[in-house]
Amino acid sequence: MRHNSISLNMANRLILKINSELYTSTYSQRFKSSHMKNNRRHFLKQSATLASAVSLGGLGAAVAAPGINSRENSFIAIRDAGMQMSEAYFAGMDERRIAFMKQLEVFGAVSGINTTLGGAGDLKPWDPKVLAANKEAWEKAGLRLNVIEGPPSLGNKTKLGLEGKDEEIAGFITFMKNLKQYTGIDVICYNWMPVVSWYRTKMDAPGRGGALVTAFDYEDVKNLPDTEYGKVSKETLWKNLEYFLKAVVPEAEKIGMKLAMHPDDPQVDSIKGISRIMTSVENFNRMLNMVKSPSNGITMCQGNFSLMGADIPTVVKDFGKRGLIHFVHFRNVQDLSGNKPSTKFTETFHDEGQIDMYAAMKAYYDIGFKGPIRPDHVPTMAGDSNAHPGYSNIGSLFAFGYMRGLMQAISNNKRGF
Repeated sequence: MRHNSISLNMANRLILKINSELYTSTYSQRFKSSHMKNNRRHFLKQSATLASAVSLGGLGAAVAAPGINSRENSFIAIRDAGMQMSEAYFAGMDERRIAFMKQLEVFGAVSGINTTLGGAGDLKPWDPKVLAANKEAWEKAGLRLNVIEGPPSLGNKTKLGLEGKDEEIAGFITFMKNLKQYTGIDVICYNWMPVVSWYRTKMDAPGRGGALVTAFDYEDVKNLPDTEYGKVSKETLWKNLEYFLKAVVPEAEKIGMKLAMHPDDPQVDSIKGISRIMTSVENFNRMLNMVKSPSNGITMCQGNFSLMGADIPTVVKDFGKRGLIHFVHFRNVQDLSGNKPSTKFTETFHDEGQIDMYAAMKAYYDIGFKGPIRPDHVPTMAGDSNAHPGYSNIGSLFAFGYMRGLMQAISNNKRGF
């Protein structure tokens, strides 16, 4: 009873605060009196539902209470600063991971598309039956698939400009359209790393207290032989990227799909003869200017941008004020090379790397970011498996607690609590 009483007290304080803010915002020349009445009526209805939910089940119940729109629920705004806390499921629907996330009330799921969920037959990943089945499978698990990371039909043919690229791009456009129509998902995280994608030279480097982290050292890869594709120049990659964007972005804009380009990871010059171009803030601006559109945006993987030599709060505010951050990977790193971009680095716990994580989170809050955000590349902690380096279940628990603490501190401070 004491917990509910305290929670209700907090709810009442918050309701008074929102009431004051609502009155101030509606008492401006931009709104007519009829609009004021509608807002006030809507506020009273939401307040009653919210207070009732808190009195019955505490703050957790208020967050999950039916009938409260998540975009307007002030408790969610304070809880997660208005952002969509999400987790990655690249190894599939891990029951233990799902259980952890439901207990944390982290309901967003980031994943690819599992074609085996579409039923019998050789179905394409953009088949409506496959997409609907994926959406339903996550909902049945109590989560919501909200970002596709690693989309189908975007491979080497498109990125290297090979025969069959047009068919691949057509498949991508169909995937986008059907994804939005049959699932409502409006964020696709993709990259421009053909052949050699995410790369580390060590998957079990010793971290704090014996935790295992991933690490990279360019010295270990600079003399590796070329791939079967030989040398691939930066000019080739830029040409193919522009071709892709000009074909895809206009279609994405028509349906409200947000394309979120991920930085090259690692952000070095080349690996095995394959050049890399998404390696600097300047190059991201070049990409964004190729086809200017609200649909042509970025994944703010802040570890990579920091290793480029960028100041995270500064770049968040720059891209954010233009509405171009569609997805966030909230991670920390430590450069060990002294070079910009970094040629040697290690992943870290969220609270020990080179990024000011409070300032970073505050920047997302200040730009009004409301999109999906997830931790990335967490250490593998004692008692957990390193079968999927960077995606330890226990390491994720620490990350989410740390992130939620930052979110609550920042949002409460902004509201005067």
